[in-house]
Amino acid sequence: IRFGILTVSDGCFLGKAVDKSGPNLRKKVNGIVVKTECVSDDMNKIEEMLFKWSEENNGIDIILTTGGTGIGVRDVTPEATRRVISRETSAISTAITLSSLQVTPMAMLSRAISGIRNRTLIINLPGSVKGAEECLNAVTPCFKHAVELLRDQQNFIEITHKTVQSLGDTSNVSTNNLAGRQRTSPWPMISMDESINIVMNNLLTAEIQTVPLSEALGSAIAEDILANDPLPPFRASIKDGYAVRSLDGPGVYKVLAGYSAGNQCEYVELKLNNCVRVNTGSMMPASADAVVQVEDTELNTCDNEGNELYINIKAAVKSGQDIREVGSDIFKGETVLHKGDLITSPEMGLLATVGVTEVPVYRLPLVAVLSTGNELLDPDQPLREGLIRDSNKTTLLSLLKENGFTGQDMGVSKDEPTELMRKIKKCMVTGDVIITTGSVSMGDKDYLKSVLKKDFKADIHFGRVNMKPGKPTTFATCIFEDQKKKLLFCLPGNPVSATVTFHLYVLPALKTIAGFNNPFPTQITARTESELTLDERPEYKRGMLHWNQKDGYPLVRTTGNQISSRLLSWRQANCLIKLPSSKDAGSILPSNSLVTVLIVGRI
Repeated sequence: IRFGILTVSDGCFLGKAVDKSGPNLRKKVNGIVVKTECVSDDMNKIEEMLFKWSEENNGIDIILTTGGTGIGVRDVTPEATRRVISRETSAISTAITLSSLQVTPMAMLSRAISGIRNRTLIINLPGSVKGAEECLNAVTPCFKHAVELLRDQQNFIEITHKTVQSLGDTSNVSTNNLAGRQRTSPWPMISMDESINIVMNNLLTAEIQTVPLSEALGSAIAEDILANDPLPPFRASIKDGYAVRSLDGPGVYKVLAGYSAGNQCEYVELKLNNCVRVNTGSMMPASADAVVQVEDTELNTCDNEGNELYINIKAAVKSGQDIREVGSDIFKGETVLHKGDLITSPEMGLLATVGVTEVPVYRLPLVAVLSTGNELLDPDQPLREGLIRDSNKTTLLSLLKENGFTGQDMGVSKDEPTELMRKIKKCMVTGDVIITTGSVSMGDKDYLKSVLKKDFKADIHFGRVNMKPGKPTTFATCIFEDQKKKLLFCLPGNPVSATVTFHLYVLPALKTIAGFNNPFPTQITARTESELTLDERPEYKRGMLHWNQKDGYPLVRTTGNQISSRLLSWRQANCLIKLPSSKDAGSILPSNSLVTVLIVGRI
């Protein structure tokens, strides 16, 4: 989905305020932002921009405006939008209003509208960062199907209609015969190595898309990038000084002219003891073969206006001194970025340097995150007896964001097969990869695996792993109604277990799908600061690294109590300590032992 984001604000346009809402929307949308702009609260300017962006040759699917929707004298975004659209989408506007009224009664003062021009959907959002984001979240679920309809994609339209109609279905999983439930797990216990190999052999195929340079940060390059031009494209001065002929040596020089970076001076002819004043980055005269830095000169003669006429060069001059030759940084045809390279700030600069403004990247998979459990409350709700606040979803969505992926909050499902089935179906409509937490162990309400098998005909590749924490971790795949393969990472419900397994399974899988060359956590060897208790299963303890000046190995210590429900053990952790299994549970690994640690945070 290709978005345009238009900020409407007199203050932002005049530079009296900083536009925060537009950039925030840019981060939050699930798609590519191809246009951004800020205009004043001028009806004609708003109308002009909306009209221009909604022309079919621009290829923008959805335009989001932010600002100018209230009852202030200058709030005219709805009027400008109404001039542009040919059909109004009143239900979208109603959904925004209903969602906003649940947050504040002041939403009654909003006049935002939405509608269609050509094949573009235009939606007015509030001007505040929080309000715009809340309203975006309220209407995001309809975007995919809206674009399918506007593009007249009949195959996808039919699939979506079938999916929506099936949301009223009931699960095939029975909740009867509690006494007859299985008392031992039917899933074989497999090793960590085997489970990781299974995941990596069942991933989605990486998809390539072309995005504007401004949207490429955080993605992986999908093909080698070659330099079409040399850098520098001309002989350039490295320092501020004077371009000279080295054979003339030290002495008095006549200053012919001065040239700053961006000006041409290649064809200035230097004769005996002539020079040209140059700045860093200036083009060199063809007849010059060296630059003398200004610090190695002194003024000899100037005119009445202070212009240099003659200078003394005090130091010896070598041919090639302080000159960047053509192609000395990057030669024409050189590979500056390789397929799979992660685009960070240096890569962005390189792409700009070689003039690549449309960048081939691997598409980031869309991720849906669902918590399960009858005991879960939203974080903003007061605690009640027998209930706890859901932390897993917040943690996982934050981890996704920290690592450059977008996660969609799919809420919480009760431990009931039909609700679970419907929630997972919505996840599959929304995402390529589904992450769930809870409902995978041996409890009488743990229905998830049964729902996946009986309602989705999913292939459950494993349902138990020889590891601690995270033994009931489950990985499944299925072909959904849109005939696309979906990945399901069903993580344990304990907060620590969910976070550990996210780092070990989910994040490497997402990075691989996104084309990253190095998807797994970096592993290093460290010394233990204290004795550690071993378990009969291989264990991943949360740890903190710091550096030891004695032998070069970093030291690692645990973050305290390691029980799987204690999320506090993650607070200062920057690594996972990978401990071997022991036949005798409770045996001790001595202090100062060498162990493998996986880097999962800032060091």
